[in-house]
Amino acid sequence: MNQKLHLLNELKPIPIEELQQKVSDEIKQEGRIIAFFGLPTSTDKTKLFLFIANKNNKSITPILTETTTSYQSLTPQIPQAHLFEREIFETINIFPKNHPWLKPLRDSQSSKMEFFSLTEDIHEVAVGPIHAGIIEPGHFRFQCYGECVKFLEIVLGYQHRGIEKALKHGPTKKTIHYMETIAGDTSIGHAIAYCQAMEQLACCKIPIRAEIIRAVLLELERLANHTGDLGALANDIGYLPTASYCGRLRGDFLNITALICGNRFGRNIVTVGGINNDIDDITIKFILDKLETTYEDVKSSVELLFQCDHAAGRLEKTGILDKKTAQDLGIVGVAARASGINIDSRLQFPTGIYSTCPIKIATQHKGDVWARARVRYLEIINSYEYIKTILAMLQPGPIITLIGPLAIDALTLSLVEGWRGEICHVALTDFEGNFLNYKIIDPSFHNWTGLAMVMRDEDIMNFPLCNKSFNLSYCGHDL
Repeated sequence: MNQKLHLLNELKPIPIEELQQKVSDEIKQEGRIIAFFGLPTSTDKTKLFLFIANKNNKSITPILTETTTSYQSLTPQIPQAHLFEREIFETINIFPKNHPWLKPLRDSQSSKMEFFSLTEDIHEVAVGPIHAGIIEPGHFRFQCYGECVKFLEIVLGYQHRGIEKALKHGPTKKTIHYMETIAGDTSIGHAIAYCQAMEQLACCKIPIRAEIIRAVLLELERLANHTGDLGALANDIGYLPTASYCGRLRGDFLNITALICGNRFGRNIVTVGGINNDIDDITIKFILDKLETTYEDVKSSVELLFQCDHAAGRLEKTGILDKKTAQDLGIVGVAARASGINIDSRLQFPTGIYSTCPIKIATQHKGDVWARARVRYLEIINSYEYIKTILAMLQPGPIITLIGPLAIDALTLSLVEGWRGEICHVALTDFEGNFLNYKIIDPSFHNWTGLAMVMRDEDIMNFPLCNKSFNLSYCGHDL
């Protein structure tokens, strides 16, 4: 398993002057940054931890370096580092020299927050942070020439949730509940990522029955959200047959989740060591029957959308994210796969049942709204088939195992392919086995910049479509 335990005293720091070259060499070999954060020490030095995933050799390379107040910014050569470096500067005041745009990442009220502005011929359209309905707060500032967007600036961080700070010195009884609310529509994904990290720290292997039920829940979460997203895209172009059906069918997938754990969003089922609830043969039969009925309805309604010339005219060649830009920015998940990048943690860094029973991965290559919609639909097909396959493998047995104490002075990294994309959790423990630091990277952290990029030279009327095709999380970014 590449997501493994490291003893901190065995991870030797490289000189800070070598960091840029080391990361550049890894990126040239098709590596990408999956986590980058700082940790102040009792001395005047700050430790910088950086992790690079390589899909070709399926490896994760940890890099440790140390600095006092500053270092040479990676961003000019490696654009995917830019948000990580802004976060490090904002949270622990380590300065990345020559960073091209070191504005606050989450402190939206900071006196340092200055909006980007173009020439006098450009007019600004400001949207949010307060939106209509129940959308979470986020500010979008469009620089437009007529109806054409020349630049979109996205400002987040209005919620000040403080989840990562609350996790320090844990784990406690509250920890799993924090994890389930990092992004409420990804409760299962984040809970599994956390539990995997704890199980690695405790050198614990969970029962195979628990592995299978966790995967069923994770794929149901994917089915529900992809179905809802396809309905939302159809609604934005006024195609009501798919919009109305998918809105209802999303609820049917959530109801299957509720049948397993008593909660439509998958709360209180995933736990360290396994799962809390088992399912009997009668429940499995009902799940399979309901799954097939719902899937067939989704298939019928979504294929109507893809056969509609009006839909093709609105979705094709809209919001294009080309492959090189996606790679440079470190885009993950549906957005990456729709741009022809074959990355998926279930394939390159599998855990649990995914290690022994691979799942098919869907990709497209045009990188437009249509491609992102197609990837969602293909993943619905793959998830449906996968759930049927692994439920047939389910054998009697335990669903949970007791775990021992967590490793001391250790570090572990956990990856889970949530429905939006790669979820990354990094846990560091102190000499008592408590959290020295706990770092969370939701897929939205990587992908908000991708949304800003696809709006360049795009008509402003297409923003709702582009936004829905990414469907990123505000709260997943604001930790």
